[in-house]
Amino acid sequence: MLRENAVNNKITILGFAGSLRKGSYNKSLLKASGGLVPDNSVLETFDLEGIPPFNMDFEQSMPERVKEFKRKIKDADAILIVTPEHNYSIPGILKNAIDWASRPYGDNAFEGKPAAIMSASPGTLGGARAQYHLRQIMVFLNMFPLNKPEIFVTFCSQKFDDKGNLTDEKTKEYIKGMLDALVSWTKKLKADTK
Repeated sequence: MLRENAVNNKITILGFAGSLRKGSYNKSLLKASGGLVPDNSVLETFDLEGIPPFNMDFEQSMPERVKEFKRKIKDADAILIVTPEHNYSIPGILKNAIDWASRPYGDNAFEGKPAAIMSASPGTLGGARAQYHLRQIMVFLNMFPLNKPEIFVTFCSQKFDDKGNLTDEKTKEYIKGMLDALVSWTKKLKADTK
């Protein structure tokens, strides 16, 4: 699918959520984003389920699930990470996946990728501290995160129905605006590297 999009000149965004929980609001936020991307783009998603704990002993012979993740990152034009906040930072599952995909040294799948971040939280900050930590990680990964708009979905339990569908129209507008900006940012970066 990713290569087919390249042929069609569509911007391919790879999205993944930093949560394994079945009823995760962040997974629901990622799912909702699929219907809000601009016409000239497509959102592919990857579930981090099945990625084992990072072990440097195996970075030269990576598990198949990790190889698949890295391949999808490399094939994508842009990255969308949707993450909850755990203990003022990103969840371990997300950091673990990032560590795998950025190794071994010299084979960082995230190198030069434009990226956007979203987070959903039942609290008042909407995952802001996790996003700021993730931005610090992106500096080392040599990614190009979109600075604005920022998406922090606060009081998220009030913005989804019991089936995990995003029902808040204002939030949908914000996400659509951010995805439009991500596609524009990706095109600009592509043009600058020609």
